[in-house]
Amino acid sequence: MKDLKISKKKPSFQISEKLSNYLTEYNRNIEIPIFYEDLLRFQGSIVVYDEDDNDTLWIRVYYNDYEREEIEMSLKKVYTILHSDGNEDTHPFLSVDAIDYCTFGNSRPFRIKIRNILNDNFTYFYVKVADASRIYGLEFEHMLSPYNIHFLVYKDTLIEEHIAGIPGDVFIKTMLPNCTRSEKAQIAKEFVKFNERCMIRLLGDMRSYNYVIVPTHDFDHVVYKIRAIDFDQQSYEGKFNIYRPQFFKENLEMVKMVSQILKKLSINQYKTEERSILVKRLKSFNDRIELLLSSMKEDTISTYAHIDNLKNEIFKYSKDEKFLNCNSMGQILSCGLDFLVTNYKNVNPLKLN
Repeated sequence: MKDLKISKKKPSFQISEKLSNYLTEYNRNIEIPIFYEDLLRFQGSIVVYDEDDNDTLWIRVYYNDYEREEIEMSLKKVYTILHSDGNEDTHPFLSVDAIDYCTFGNSRPFRIKIRNILNDNFTYFYVKVADASRIYGLEFEHMLSPYNIHFLVYKDTLIEEHIAGIPGDVFIKTMLPNCTRSEKAQIAKEFVKFNERCMIRLLGDMRSYNYVIVPTHDFDHVVYKIRAIDFDQQSYEGKFNIYRPQFFKENLEMVKMVSQILKKLSINQYKTEERSILVKRLKSFNDRIELLLSSMKEDTISTYAHIDNLKNEIFKYSKDEKFLNCNSMGQILSCGLDFLVTNYKNVNPLKLN
């Protein structure tokens, strides 16, 4: 499989006034007591290793005593705003157990571990630089995927909830070989749907470490779902295949499993099912999506070269000339969603690519 090339360093795009107004309208834009830059003032760090002593590419940072208390109190406030009503009564029962900094990738996030000292339950959230393309990705994930997602934006800082699951690369290496044929068939179905969903909403770079497998125990079996965890590459790249997880070498084992277990007619059935459910979600969030797309159409979240190349590649795929008139990533995505709404009821599975 030929490897796809991702842009080495995607720039961070500023939040426009129109996008900021949208975020305020839907309670995403909320004042918080700490900024991303505040966490950069750490005085030292140690490497974080996993249970097999492999470098995780995260470092655990620490601060001067006179700053640590203020930072930890601010992070507790952020946690209660993100997950509750901001009430400070619970702060005495919360502990900031770790502040980790990722040295890999575009967003360079901080990962905050919050523990309830009464029962030792803990969770994570992330502090990142607010990037317009990532925020569009988070919003579309909230509305067009099966999953709700919680995040906050304040000026140049993004607070994002942790998405629990088994990293795709870990699952493929350590757990997939031990799955039964029935489980593999179910995972294959989910990968087809995940692939279709990413392609339609233009979420790129879904290599195996950018999504998680979420197992859920039903009464007589385990149900596996696939969920994206990285949204930096929403509507940025110019190559259409970058928005199709099936073309990444890191997903080769998943692609092989699909081809070995599912017949083409079943694959086309699952594609049609996902397109149909996407249209239902579009109708449910109609006004909100229109408002978001209105902002996105006017926004700069990619390069002219990427926009020009992508619209031509999608035209070759869809044969819809409307794509050729697009001048922004927002217009391309809008045309794609319109195409979906127009055609999903009359799609013949045997004619799908």
